[in-house]
Amino acid sequence: MAAKRSGTQSKRPQRERASLQSVQEPRSEPPLSLERIVATAVELLDAEGVDGLKMRRLADRLGAGAMSLYWHVDNKEKVFDLALDSVLEYRGLSQRVESQDWRADVVHMLEDWRASMLRHPWSASLLPRRALGPNMLGRLELLSKTLSEAGVADADLNVAIWSLWNYVIGATITRASFDLSDEDRAAGQQRLTRLSEHYPTIERSRLLLDNDWDGVFRKGLDFLLDGLAPGQ
Repeated sequence: MAAKRSGTQSKRPQRERASLQSVQEPRSEPPLSLERIVATAVELLDAEGVDGLKMRRLADRLGAGAMSLYWHVDNKEKVFDLALDSVLEYRGLSQRVESQDWRADVVHMLEDWRASMLRHPWSASLLPRRALGPNMLGRLELLSKTLSEAGVADADLNVAIWSLWNYVIGATITRASFDLSDEDRAAGQQRLTRLSEHYPTIERSRLLLDNDWDGVFRKGLDFLLDGLAPGQ
């Protein structure tokens, strides 16, 4: 009987230790991967901007050690490249029936590009400084192909692409940074009214009260595309 009690007692502590261990073990984070790093970097950039992206801070969000990030990315600059390219993916025209309206296709591409950057305002400031990734290169290739098939000559294609690039980037940065309150707009317009002798045209057009950002972008884009249209 003593032997049986001893056997029973020896099993109980083992079960108790196993149960205690399962309670005390912390929940582990999902496995660290390049996809998780990039997605978390985008979240951090959205929340804190370019200056807020530090490898230590990124590692903390991932529940990982900073050194473990370097198994997946070489440095912070690579994180910037990957995060930027991830938010610039375009899935539009490839899923649509082939269109005969090149202008509608170009407008769709560029409005989507602008909208993507406005969702992630840091991207517009990074784009001119980063290596172009496959998503951005894919956008430019599709845009170039669409314009070429519409009749834009090869000699004019680069001018067309850079003109549209400059327009989208400029419009995005302006929209993200020049977002005044209604009160500020009204005060600015009142000041123009008082100074109308010096600035009669912009006072008459009520420039500072115009906050139709989407409408202005689309109409300005129409002006550009009018100049790119074959035969113009």
